[in-house]
Amino acid sequence: MNAAITVLDGGMGGEIQARIPAAAHGLWSATALVEMPELVVELHREFIDAGADVITTNTYATVPSYLGKGGMADRFEELTALAARLARKAASRGGGQVRVAGSLPPLDESYRFDLVHEDDDAAPIYRRMVRAMAADVDLFLCETMSCAHEARCAAAEALAHGGGKPVYVAWTLGEEPGTGLRSGETIAEAFAALDGLDVAAYLFNCTHPEAIEVGLVELKALTDKPLGCYPNRLNRVPTGWTLDNERVIGLRDDLPVELYVESIQRSIDCGATIVGGCCGIGPRYIQAMSQTVRGTAAV
Repeated sequence: MNAAITVLDGGMGGEIQARIPAAAHGLWSATALVEMPELVVELHREFIDAGADVITTNTYATVPSYLGKGGMADRFEELTALAARLARKAASRGGGQVRVAGSLPPLDESYRFDLVHEDDDAAPIYRRMVRAMAADVDLFLCETMSCAHEARCAAAEALAHGGGKPVYVAWTLGEEPGTGLRSGETIAEAFAALDGLDVAAYLFNCTHPEAIEVGLVELKALTDKPLGCYPNRLNRVPTGWTLDNERVIGLRDDLPVELYVESIQRSIDCGATIVGGCCGIGPRYIQAMSQTVRGTAAV
């Protein structure tokens, strides 16, 4: 049994795509906000029932670049606010114990550090997203940050405009263990770039667990703040990949539930106290992990 472990939810996007196939393109996970908002509540509650202490808003695709594919770029604040309200509604099932994390994602494509916006463009978007969510979230999660600059911009806006709520930063790592961020920057460089910002916790996400385990060892030597991780189950991502370029990544067939749970336990041994899942990690995975780390798994 592991003491003081916080369990995050899993990958919302994949669960939406399983129910709305069109969500694999265009608006991606924001499709559910437009077409089936109550589905978002249901999926949040599935993760809560699986044992999640924290659920993350379905705002990964409520950014102008994705919404613009459907002519909805000007609705990003409206849909961001809606996603936060839906998460808060779902969290009520937890009797006030479940917290809501407001997702601040990359503003263009995942993993594409070469497409990260300059501050003059990015900061106003993050600022407006933060303000749109602030009333309904308990913390902000700057996630899938592929370079140091991207993480600093998102975290700075959340700290400045989030009403004093905690801000977590989650970087995505290169898939070869020990190679640092997707940008090639070291973990130490990414951490140093946040100097002067009161970040409450540092995590790795949307990365193979093998790379995360190595990264946690390095990160633990840099800070006494809480550490965490939520790995994905995707196959290796090809260079230049985007969500809409028809290059299907698919899911690893060598990371079944039991091996995912074992990887989370190794990450806890490396210092993580906040654990969950990203792409390809559904409620079944979170339930098995939650039961195991809390010592309640069936014998």
